[in-house]
Amino acid sequence: MTQTQETVVLTGHIIDSLILAKVLDRILMMGGTFDIQDMQIGKTREEPSRARIIVRASSAKLLSEILHAIQPHGASVESERDCRLAAAPADGIFPDEFYATTHLSTQVRVHDQWVEVEGIEMDLGICVDPVGLTARTIPMGQVKRGDLIVTGREGVRVIPLQRPRARDVFSFMESQVSAERPHGHIIGDIAKRLMQLRAGFREGKSGSKVLLAGGPAIVHAGGREALTWLIEEAFIHVLFCGNALPAHDMEVDLYGTSLGYGHAAGRVVPHGHEHHLRTINRIRAIGSIEAAVRTGVIKTGIMAACVRRGVHIVMAGTIRDDGPLPGVITDSLEAQAAMRAAIPGIGLALLVASTLHAVATGNLLPATIPSVCVDVNPAVPTKLSDRGSFQAVGLVMDAASFLRELARELGARL
Repeated sequence: MTQTQETVVLTGHIIDSLILAKVLDRILMMGGTFDIQDMQIGKTREEPSRARIIVRASSAKLLSEILHAIQPHGASVESERDCRLAAAPADGIFPDEFYATTHLSTQVRVHDQWVEVEGIEMDLGICVDPVGLTARTIPMGQVKRGDLIVTGREGVRVIPLQRPRARDVFSFMESQVSAERPHGHIIGDIAKRLMQLRAGFREGKSGSKVLLAGGPAIVHAGGREALTWLIEEAFIHVLFCGNALPAHDMEVDLYGTSLGYGHAAGRVVPHGHEHHLRTINRIRAIGSIEAAVRTGVIKTGIMAACVRRGVHIVMAGTIRDDGPLPGVITDSLEAQAAMRAAIPGIGLALLVASTLHAVATGNLLPATIPSVCVDVNPAVPTKLSDRGSFQAVGLVMDAASFLRELARELGARL
């Protein structure tokens, strides 16, 4: 049987990060074969390794599929060629065969030089300026007619994640999601990382901000006090949420209820279902959440702490929002752009009790940013773990328990 073949190269910490094993396994699972032509193994942990592999398949189509599958692990075709570029045919439309990015660091070859792709995230295209030798990711909706977009997979190199030196929960190659495993050591490792990032943030180090994307279950389940403490103690620097989290947080301050449930009374109060609407209406009359806090109308809680600590807030609305509150972005593409603009400088993402915001935020994050997804529904952290980053940690537990345990690990007396 006639076979087609291509030689690929793997470089880096391909042994201890199990990259070589994953590549070879994927080749065999997809029906291909391989020969390792050359292998140079680093003698120390700092010294990289290199493997030269001939990949064979029964057809050019299967070979292309195998090369596509192993590319995210850093397998690049040895015969280096410049990337292929095609002009976008119209605004908002990529050319046929456009290259779709992963969330891994990526380079493209332009005029025989490897150029780093800026703003990497998954499911975007790559726009290249061959004169200035620059490359950047671009969402489909932002592409303009005539933009030069990378097509095919030639001249594209993906840099796989290496196993971190730190020996904490973020250093494991795969984070299994289970409701039946103890969470204490994981939360302890997250707390240590938060302490390190806060120290770095105070010293002005880049990549030291902490992002929390959260849903209203944080308030309903009793995690409001713990999250407020984390914000006040400068452990959280960016907040992604929808309309509901701030609405119910401020409802607690004004009425002592969230979604009409009395936190002190422990029961639904008469006409309590109106409280979040009355809260939204009052804030709309004042003009903004910040003004409500500055004037003393809102005195306690998550939003009050955010305003006082200067936390960057992005509120992205949904079709079911009431009001909405002033500052909630109702255009989804505008909200996506605002979230994307807040990502630079993030060193850790906590995705807590919000399926939509967890998935949306996860899609915006480069693989190099460790993330923790917490939800009572195991499908949510599982989906985030399946994104492919071994630094995505999933916890199946309620939001309030997670935030309280985390705050206690960091010294809170709740």
